[in-house]
Amino acid sequence: MKSGIVAVVGRANAGKSTLVNVLVGEKVAIVSPKPQTTRDRIMGVLTTDDCQIAFIDTPGIYKADNLLNSVMQKTTADSVNDVDLVLFVMDAHEGISDTDKKLLEKYVRSSTPTVLALTKIDIMPESLLIAELKELNQMDVEIVPVSARKGRNVKELLKVIKERLPEGEKLFEQDIVSDRSEKFMVAEIMREKILLKFDKEIPHGVAIIMNEFALLEDGRTYRVNLDIVCEKPNHKAILIGKGGKAIKEVSTFAREDMEKFLGKKVFLTTYVKIKEDWRNSAHLMKEYGYGEEV
Repeated sequence: MKSGIVAVVGRANAGKSTLVNVLVGEKVAIVSPKPQTTRDRIMGVLTTDDCQIAFIDTPGIYKADNLLNSVMQKTTADSVNDVDLVLFVMDAHEGISDTDKKLLEKYVRSSTPTVLALTKIDIMPESLLIAELKELNQMDVEIVPVSARKGRNVKELLKVIKERLPEGEKLFEQDIVSDRSEKFMVAEIMREKILLKFDKEIPHGVAIIMNEFALLEDGRTYRVNLDIVCEKPNHKAILIGKGGKAIKEVSTFAREDMEKFLGKKVFLTTYVKIKEDWRNSAHLMKEYGYGEEV
């Protein structure tokens, strides 16, 4: 059987996490239309009769402007070491920039096989896609245009990936779909809903701290108690909203998705706290689960 590890890389907001979720067939990473959604290296594992592929979803590549972002960029750089293939994801509908081409060229010239996935083709004119394919065909890389949202060409992309992976044994047990715990994913679901509800800088300055994640004696209900940490008093006011309306809405939104993910009822309690400029504090980042290598 084919077996290997695939690092999924690309610029911020290229659609990497959505594509990984579709390729694996399970939600292993949160998604939102905002850059910097993915902060961690997250593995999603696809196991079929003839292959096992471990996809490593990585933070988007961009210029870091704080310590947290610098750690995220290092995470991406480290994730391409000792993998069997690099899947470079490029947002097709926004056009191809010189930065896109330079990044792609770096991976193509490396010793690791590279495949290019052109994403979001469902929201772009065919004429633009043809022009981009013509431009990119000058590079020595296999190109697969895909729409993860519509499921277009996903099977073809999997076929291309499998062809380039080595023969080998399974790396993980049959029922493993992610290297992340349920507790981690529940905290990420909370952060995902904040990203979707709030605008501008507020979501990027938020960390989720899990205080309690416990299955109750009835076996049907989880008790989840978490802190939403933000950086400024006015951010806290916006997150809570008038009369607590905003935090109630986003918590309800999150709880419903947590219940869907866990397959059980969730009793959710949330608190909003302030830790100014935590994204530039190595101590706080480590406490919140980021930057162990800072």
